[in-house]
Amino acid sequence: MSLPVAAKPALRRFHQARWDEPVIFELTAAGERGVVPSQVEPGVRDSVGDVLAGLPDGLRRTAPPALPELGQLRVLKHYLRLSQENLGADLNVDVGQGTCTMKYSPKVNDRLAAHASLLDLHPLQDPADAQGILEIIWRTQRMLAEISGMDEVGLHTQGGSAAIWTNIAMIRAWFEARGEAEQRTEVITTIFSHPSNAATAKAAGYDVITIYPDADGYPDIEAFRRALSPRTAAIMVTNPEDTGIYNPRIAEWVELAHSVGALASYDQANANGILGITRARDAGFDVCHFNLHKTFGTPHGSGGPGAGANGVAAHLAPFLPRPLVVRDEDGTFRLDDDRPLSIGKVAPFYGVVPNIVRAYAWIRALGAEGLRAVAETAVLNNNYLMARVLAIPGASAPYATGRRRIEQVRYSWQDLFTDTGITSEELGVRASDYGMHYWTSHHPYVVPQPFTLEPTESYSMAELDEYADVLAQVAREARETPDVVRTAPHNQTVHHTHHDDLDDPARWATSWRAYQRKYGSGT
Repeated sequence: MSLPVAAKPALRRFHQARWDEPVIFELTAAGERGVVPSQVEPGVRDSVGDVLAGLPDGLRRTAPPALPELGQLRVLKHYLRLSQENLGADLNVDVGQGTCTMKYSPKVNDRLAAHASLLDLHPLQDPADAQGILEIIWRTQRMLAEISGMDEVGLHTQGGSAAIWTNIAMIRAWFEARGEAEQRTEVITTIFSHPSNAATAKAAGYDVITIYPDADGYPDIEAFRRALSPRTAAIMVTNPEDTGIYNPRIAEWVELAHSVGALASYDQANANGILGITRARDAGFDVCHFNLHKTFGTPHGSGGPGAGANGVAAHLAPFLPRPLVVRDEDGTFRLDDDRPLSIGKVAPFYGVVPNIVRAYAWIRALGAEGLRAVAETAVLNNNYLMARVLAIPGASAPYATGRRRIEQVRYSWQDLFTDTGITSEELGVRASDYGMHYWTSHHPYVVPQPFTLEPTESYSMAELDEYADVLAQVAREARETPDVVRTAPHNQTVHHTHHDDLDDPARWATSWRAYQRKYGSGT
């Protein structure tokens, strides 16, 4: 029998499972098996002979690999217990992993990506025998070209930062081909663009100039004008920025960059709120990238496996990574490796194929109207949640005060910190006691005591209310019972952690072998 509404707790009761689960190597029992493989039939053995005879001694093991020995049921219990010790998009209201676009990834697309007809493919097989997957890759390229307005799209890269690196590598190759590489030594970005833009430009050998907001909270166009020069190779900007603020003068920025002969690179990792509304090429950009593992409904994977897409205008198309999937006049698909200006390979083969399949299915299922509805719903959710959060005493949204945001907001607890001494990080840890969490911010903390929320289109109004209620509760606790917040988490698998362990590499053990070397048998 359900409780009357008045008798229900104001917030959902939550307590994480805690199993004190051993490492799987510690569960091993000699001789225990999950699967007993069939022996090779005598006829096959006699026909094939000693398949190992041709291997050099240096490639042969001197002893079998030290793998754990467990039955299937124990393996199942082990991983199910570990799964109960996690939070994630399929368990809680996961709007707090700002800039990462945590959203519902349709499970039916996982079935497609795991289909035998895909799993049985090999990237080195004859393209004549892989026409189906080549067609999916080609059609995904063309759909993303339409979504971005670009002329060509490549799908080689395995994540967002890799895609940004590919952008700057193509830009560098463009100027090398024009004989301007020695002259073009600078790249301009903004402080609230993804840090990977500055990082990849620096790794490519460029000096990085960072533009900060003006008095209104928008990227300072006058500072940008002063930074531009014949030395500028490119601007590399995220828009909307990681604050959720959309630069309304973005086309003017691109025009100014072009006026000094520079190229313009658009980081579209935050594209979830602009699908079907604005396109990179419409603003004049020369190159852009998407994160398929964010905007296009493939699992984020907590750092992998990702998938990037690089879109280019026609003048940069020759520099795309090779091979590129193309369609010939007779309708067949092939891998075009005859691309002399290409920057070459940026990843093995031609992309993270399972995630390309997922993104293809997601786009096809939604269609053009559905993609725009994704953006409209994400923007609505974000601005509704912003209204709820800003009603909490101590919370604020610095920059562009009073303006709407696109798909996320970088908030600040600075006022609450001033009153209570409780940090944003401590509040986020305490929120995990209610089954929620959030991410603070990229470093450096330009927004003081930050927390970054990105609702996406996946969450209902009721879920956004629940999340806002949790934030209001932990903010109230910071004022009324601060020690409860400082000593959190209380309902989690792991209780209060000491940063000394995280900050001291001498205490780390990043593999089972490293653990054994440091701590003996592990018992």
